[in-house]
Amino acid sequence: LACWGVKQCYIAAGNMMTGAMSLGIDSCAIEGFEKEKVEAVLQMDVAKESLAMMIAFGYRVKQPPKKIRLPLDDIVEYL
Repeated sequence: LACWGVKQCYIAAGNMMTGAMSLGIDSCAIEGFEKEKVEAVLQMDVAKESLAMMIAFGYRVKQPPKKIRLPLDDIVEYL
């Protein structure tokens, strides 16, 4: 049951990240963290709750550079 709950949190995470984007807020889903250490820092009662994932939200310090796209004819050759 816990494994199912962890997977289901991605549905809510996706909605949160899409909502943030619509407000001009950047986000990044975070995996690969040391679960037990983060739970300890957050002082979680691990008998009642468990950390499944983390999401960082915030605003950019700098805007990314403008993307430059080459014309398709310059990068594709049809044979």
